Amino acid sequence: MGRIRLHPSSHLVPCEAGDTVLEALERAGYALPNNCRAGACGECRVRVRSGTFDQGFVLDMALSSEDRRAGFGLMCMAKLTGEEIEIEWGTVDARPTMFPTRENLPFVLVDSVARTPRIRELVLRPLAEPLRFWPGQYVRLGDPEAGVPRRSYSLATAAHPDGELRLHVTRVDGGRTSAWLHALAPGVTLELSGPHGGFVGDPSVATPVLCLAAGSGLAPIRSLTEAALRRGFAPEVTLVFSARAEEDLYERGLLRYWQARHATFHYVPTLTRERVPGIRFGHIPDVLPGLLPSLAGHSVFIAGRQDFVDACRAVVEGLGAKPHLVHVEGFHAQPDDPLGDHGQPVT
Repeated sequence: MGRIRLHPSSHLVPCEAGDTVLEALERAGYALPNNCRAGACGECRVRVRSGTFDQGFVLDMALSSEDRRAGFGLMCMAKLTGEEIEIEWGTVDARPTMFPTRENLPFVLVDSVARTPRIRELVLRPLAEPLRFWPGQYVRLGDPEAGVPRRSYSLATAAHPDGELRLHVTRVDGGRTSAWLHALAPGVTLELSGPHGGFVGDPSVATPVLCLAAGSGLAPIRSLTEAALRRGFAPEVTLVFSARAEEDLYERGLLRYWQARHATFHYVPTLTRERVPGIRFGHIPDVLPGLLPSLAGHSVFIAGRQDFVDACRAVVEGLGAKPHLVHVEGFHAQPDDPLGDHGQPVT
C-alpha cells in the first residue's frame, strides 16, 4: 500500500498496489480532471513534486519530453514505484467533490435498442445499490477474461431513483468491446466500474448554455441537459446535434418534447452528408456562427470525437466564449484498439 500526498493541502490518499494514481484518487472521491484514461489526451497532467512512479505508455502529444523533464506526469497511467509521491493538485482544503469510484458493480441488461444503424442504447439496472454519479460522467465495462477490453461509455441520463442507467454504444469497425456489447441479449449480468470523469456542470453557474454533440457524444450532453431541465435551470439552453444523415439523428422525439415543454430549451439538428428540408446542412463549426454570433457569457459543453471537439472549441472561443467556461469530452482511441469504442464515426 502506497500513498499520494496532495500539495498544498498535504492530504494523504492511499494507493493500492497496481492502481494508477487516477484510480486511487477517484476511489477516495477526488475529482482529478481526466478523459481518455489511456495516456492520449493529457487532461490528467500534473506536476509530481517528489517520489518515483512508472509513467507507462503515453503519447508524446499528451506528455512531451519537455513536460517530463519539468516533472509532469499523466496520472491515468502513472503507478507508484515507491511508498509515496507528492503531486501538485487540489485546493487548500482539498475536499472530495465527486462520488468515489466503485468496482465490479453488478448490473442486468434489461433492454438493448438500436437507435441508429450504428448506435445501440443499452438499459441497465443494478442488482445492488444504485450507482451515484454526476450528469456527464461515464462508466467502464468489458470482459477481459474473455478477451474483451474494458472501455469507457458515457451515461446518457441523469440519475434515476431506481438506479437505471442508459449507455449509447457506437459499433466501431474492429472495436471488440462495442461488437460484444451490441451482440449481448437482455438478461445477462455485467460488471462495471464508475463513476469516472470530470465533464460535469457547475450548479453555481447561471449562464446561458450551449451544448454541441456529434454521434454518441449526445450521451453525456443528454445527461447534463436532462438534469438541468429537471431542476428548473432558468437560462437559455441550446443543443446543437450533428449527424451524417437523417437516420443518424436519434432521440429526436425526446429532444422535441423538451423543446415543447421548456420555453428556454432549443434543439438544433444538423446534417453533414445529406440534405433534408427543414434541417440545417453543414458541420457545426461552419453552422454555429450563423446561429449564435456571440458566445460571450455562455457556458459551452462539447462532446464527440476529439477532432470534432477540437474544431468546435476553436470556433466557440473565437465567438467569445471564455476558456474556463468551455467544457469538453473528447472520445479517444484506446492503445490496443486503433479505432476505439467510445467515439462515433467522424461526421
